[in-house]
Amino acid sequence: MVNNGKSDVLVIIPAYNEAGRIKHVLGGIRASVPDADILVVDDGSSDATPYEANTGGAMVISHPFNMGYGVTVQTGFKYARRHGYRYVVQIDGDGQHEPSNIPDLLATVQSPGVDVAMGSRWLGLAEYQGPLLRKFGKFFFGFMATLLTGHRVTDPTTGFQAMRREVVSFFCTDVYPVDYPDANVIIMLDRAGFHISEVPVIMYRDDSGQSMHSGLLRPIFYGLKMIMSIGMTMLRRDRAIRDEATYA
Repeated sequence: MVNNGKSDVLVIIPAYNEAGRIKHVLGGIRASVPDADILVVDDGSSDATPYEANTGGAMVISHPFNMGYGVTVQTGFKYARRHGYRYVVQIDGDGQHEPSNIPDLLATVQSPGVDVAMGSRWLGLAEYQGPLLRKFGKFFFGFMATLLTGHRVTDPTTGFQAMRREVVSFFCTDVYPVDYPDANVIIMLDRAGFHISEVPVIMYRDDSGQSMHSGLLRPIFYGLKMIMSIGMTMLRRDRAIRDEATYA
């Protein structure tokens, strides 16, 4: 489907086997930001995810096979850049993120001096009861991100955010860590000169066992990869990341 060019806002939903849930996410987005365009990037689902997304009124791009979360999100960024959207919202397709928080994220990123508005499940009055291992990871990587950026980071692994087109263009380059885009992205954005603001949001716990961080070994492997990625980011010269970036 082709963008009709009537909206400045694109909502990107990375999705993999989210049939039965994606339609509820789409309904929530439509109710919260009715004028926004919606793009579902299907990462090679084997179920009816692309069909439900299409019949739900979203534009759909489907990968021929499963390529991973980071590649899926970057596919959406490249679409947004190609079609000239001023603002992009990233929200997961599994229903963990509350679509009614999108206007708050957009209001924040549209204010002067903010390039990225990141949703935090731990900030202010937001409440989230997650697994113990996730809480430990939040504390550890939040501490690292806070230490390395000089700004308080309460939710370093959030996938719920809004950004300006300049950030979208930056994410379309080869410096974007498609393997594990989480806390390392926050540090990368800061070192590239972008300004980040956290916004309290509602998130729901996923007990389906389908999360990329579910189980015991996957979170440990993820943590080790994240530490390595943060280390590689810190080896780059300050602000040089933005200059070195080339479009992927």
